Amino acid sequence: MEIVDAQIHIWGSGLPVNDAHWQVTRFDAEQAVALMDEAGVDAAVIHPPGWDPGSCDMAARAIADHPGRFAMMQTLKLDDPATPAKIAAVRDAPGVLGLRYVFMGEDAVAAMREDRHGWLWRAAEEAGVPVAVLATDTLAEFGAVAARHPGLKLTIDHLGGRGGFTRLKDHAAMEHMPQLLELARHPNVAVKATGAPGYSGEAYPFPIMQDYLRRIFDAFGPARMFWGTDISKMPCSWRECVTLFTREMDWLKGADLELVMGAAFRRWWNWPGEG
Repeated sequence: MEIVDAQIHIWGSGLPVNDAHWQVTRFDAEQAVALMDEAGVDAAVIHPPGWDPGSCDMAARAIADHPGRFAMMQTLKLDDPATPAKIAAVRDAPGVLGLRYVFMGEDAVAAMREDRHGWLWRAAEEAGVPVAVLATDTLAEFGAVAARHPGLKLTIDHLGGRGGFTRLKDHAAMEHMPQLLELARHPNVAVKATGAPGYSGEAYPFPIMQDYLRRIFDAFGPARMFWGTDISKMPCSWRECVTLFTREMDWLKGADLELVMGAAFRRWWNWPGEG
């Protein structure tokens, strides 16, 4: 079974501004590959972090230097007048799968509620460019986007939660779950099951988070639920992030497990495997 991590970060300049991440000045592709090999992870999708201005170049080098191991997400500036014209060519760059945005904070939430980014969803739908979002406070708004743009593939990051932008744990971190599960009725919405251990106040195997993962699976199904880690924020090893899904959740097995652990992500994001 191939295992594909739907989200990691690599960087080489300065400490992460979000202290939920490892507070190191460099975590590069070579370090990631070593840990992936140890954990049995075959491939990973890099999300270049905003705190390192060179992170997109690092991601591109990782794709070139480690064929088949990495892809990346791109972020085009929403306030740049040139962005709309660039969207159609996003996937032309080697290893670039689509776009990713963080809609957190007062201004970003207001922009979604006022539908200021309608041009983005239209352009991405027309170009066949998938989009991933971190958007806990605007899940209902993304339901409306999905309904208006049925050809747009949307992926909700980090179980719909706030990722490293919250210190809340377990049930308190998952209060948005009803809004997330409501999105399952839109066939063009998927969920990254990334970062689950980071929301847990318990030790491995994180039983409370297993319950929420089951709810997501039951709602979205294995073809729209993507395993991943956001490893630089996890309180456990990469291997334990893998075995949480492959060993601890006995309801996830067979073809369903293969989909969740990588096959579904490759299909949704149109990232062919090397084999």
